[in-house]
Amino acid sequence: MDLSTILANILSPAALFFFLGFLAVLLKSDLELPYPLPKFFSTYLLIAIGYTGGEKLAHTGLDFTVLLYIGAAMLMAVVVPFYAFFFLRRILSIYDAAAMAATYGSISIVTFVVGTDFLSRLDIAYGGYMVAIMSLLESPAVIMGIMLVRVFAPRGAGSTSRPGLRAILHESFFNGTVLLLIGSLIIGVITGPTAGKDLAPFMNGLFKGIVLLFLLDVGMLAARRADHLRKVGLPLVTFGIVAPLLNGALGILLAKLIGMSMGDALLFTLLCASSSYIVVPAAMRQAVPEANPGLFELLSLSVTFPLNISVGIPLYWTAIKLLWG
Repeated sequence: MDLSTILANILSPAALFFFLGFLAVLLKSDLELPYPLPKFFSTYLLIAIGYTGGEKLAHTGLDFTVLLYIGAAMLMAVVVPFYAFFFLRRILSIYDAAAMAATYGSISIVTFVVGTDFLSRLDIAYGGYMVAIMSLLESPAVIMGIMLVRVFAPRGAGSTSRPGLRAILHESFFNGTVLLLIGSLIIGVITGPTAGKDLAPFMNGLFKGIVLLFLLDVGMLAARRADHLRKVGLPLVTFGIVAPLLNGALGILLAKLIGMSMGDALLFTLLCASSSYIVVPAAMRQAVPEANPGLFELLSLSVTFPLNISVGIPLYWTAIKLLWG
């Protein structure tokens, strides 16, 4: 693996602002972003990512190739929670294992954003349909987690406290984050590139700066929870490191098999290798109240996310360059 690529990624503004936030908490600094700001940052990013992806999708169209890529992504959204559950149930309760498996079967939008920044620095193109694929990958993992609980949990356990399937599906598909992302994508498709030119200063001009502020806040959040890592045990921390690398390897092989370009392959790999720490944990809190939400949020945010944005991205990119030639 090219050491210069790793250093360039670690020393990129995105990674450095994340680690700055992390360091601020470790040093007990009084640095803090007032609460409304992180909410604004995440709302802006969802709108900008969704709309820009929809604009590009309107330009490229929804052909057989895009549908093939969507099918591959859906396959990974089913396979990852399934195999992860059977490993995790050896060290966790069925409820925690299902919730953790769903978390790792889903995606991290922020990791995807850092990946697009990595590609832009290398001047590597990628398709706008990758944003559409990302938008579709939150809900399937939640549904898989629910199915695993319903199949493997003791009969009658938690039946009085668990909401019905209709409520869970509503939370999965109409969660605020999912709805805003998909809604922005659809608006981008409808309005197309012409309207996008007028919105470029907002959608593109502010984007990188907002990403840095958002990652600064995420770094502080990750550091506040990192203190609890010693409580989850070495096997779980090991899973938080090995799972993204394994899922990334599967993503690379699948991307090669179906003929993705190098830029699309990296983003697809990041979707496979990342884990949710916003949408899925929120949905699984309602779907599986017996599970411990702090457990899977902690592992995803404080172990897997830093691994992916520092070492993971250049590692996956090196593997892609070797396979694609």
